[in-house]
Amino acid sequence: MNRQLFAVALTLFVSAFAVQAQVHEHQLKNGLKVIVKEDHRAPIVVSQVWYKVGSSYEHGGITGVSHVLEHMMFKGTDKHPPGEFSRIIAANGGSENAFTGRDYTAYFQTMSKDRLHVSFELEADRMRNLTLPAEEFAKEVEVVKEERRMRTEDKPQSLTYEQFNAGAYEASPYRIPVIGWMSDLDAMQVEDLQAWYRKWYAPNNATLVVVGDVEPKAVFTLAEKHFGPLKAEKVDQLKPRTEPKQRGIKRFVVKAPARQPYVLLGFKTPVIGKADEAWEPYALEMLSYVLDGGSSARLTRNLIRGTKNAAAVDADYSAFSRLPGMLMLDATPVPGKDIAKIEAELLAEVERFKTELVSQDELARVRNQIVAAKVFEKDSVFYQAMLIGRLETVGLDWRLADEYVDHLKAVTAEQVQKVARKYLIEDNLSVAKLDPQPMDGVKQRRAAGGRHGK
Repeated sequence: MNRQLFAVALTLFVSAFAVQAQVHEHQLKNGLKVIVKEDHRAPIVVSQVWYKVGSSYEHGGITGVSHVLEHMMFKGTDKHPPGEFSRIIAANGGSENAFTGRDYTAYFQTMSKDRLHVSFELEADRMRNLTLPAEEFAKEVEVVKEERRMRTEDKPQSLTYEQFNAGAYEASPYRIPVIGWMSDLDAMQVEDLQAWYRKWYAPNNATLVVVGDVEPKAVFTLAEKHFGPLKAEKVDQLKPRTEPKQRGIKRFVVKAPARQPYVLLGFKTPVIGKADEAWEPYALEMLSYVLDGGSSARLTRNLIRGTKNAAAVDADYSAFSRLPGMLMLDATPVPGKDIAKIEAELLAEVERFKTELVSQDELARVRNQIVAAKVFEKDSVFYQAMLIGRLETVGLDWRLADEYVDHLKAVTAEQVQKVARKYLIEDNLSVAKLDPQPMDGVKQRRAAGGRHGK
């Protein structure tokens, strides 16, 4: 099958699936929004509770509190003591976990469809009745601190990314690391979690998403039974914390033990609902796909296979976030290659968009990839639920999930050029470089069985 016929077939498949997949909404009197999407291909169900709170809701002194609270959500209520939540889910043949991001904290279970009531009972209980025992907090905050050491402080690229965000953003709370600053974790008290939990963990600040082999009316009835009695909470409006206009390129150097240098570039860009023109975020999405959309994309083709200067290279942009973010590019050079040369090549790829229109062949390749990706995403009930939950929680409509492909397919080469000329400019640019330091100290620390003096 040739490329054009393949694209047509995939588009028809996505359209047919969208017609079959029914999504239903219901709001409880206490403000909890319930969204149900039917997918009857297997007798399973994914249930997710999304809270509108994450690291971008935090402020200095309590950074990391959303993530620590996520850990503590498994530490018990009066009805279910610590460890009981996970034990019950496992005993019913299910799996569960949670995650914290900049804009949300989410909890999820995958169960047999006849076990949904188990998930609802447990989630409703811990939505308002968490006990937050001090002894459990004392243990769990140490777990989070060790997680920070392992995933950020001992990983030079992650450390560079954290320092980059802290410097690139001035007022935006996206400068706050999700895991929090170590000094704030050191000073955190269980009372901080109690106040945060009471303020944000309420039905009127949450969305319940259910996707799977279910009947919507039955799910709504079950939600009314378990979540309906919960009381709403007064949720304050967030202050804007708007990022001021950048007035020139920002540069950072991060010195850390590492084997290879690394460079990270970010251009301040708008997102859906925060752009001058509605099409601009979609044009930025297409631009990022042209740069980094598989082995035939420009970055891999030109920097890895072409000049052979880069060992790894990536581009990333998301139109779905609560606040404006950045279009990011990063690269690791081949050993012996100059990091300054890699930065120049990345910037040259960006400049090409301003002087040359993207070819119709490149746009067709990207559109085909996007349509194919959407088809494969439909195979995952978890991902379907996650996309709905994310859109709703950042203040967008879940219907954008079905409209997304059409918006991207409508982007023209001229629009890609316009957003490149408007947003991918030096005054919006921040650059961080990792300056590798000797690894001996890290090796000695690890050989001694500890990190950072422990």
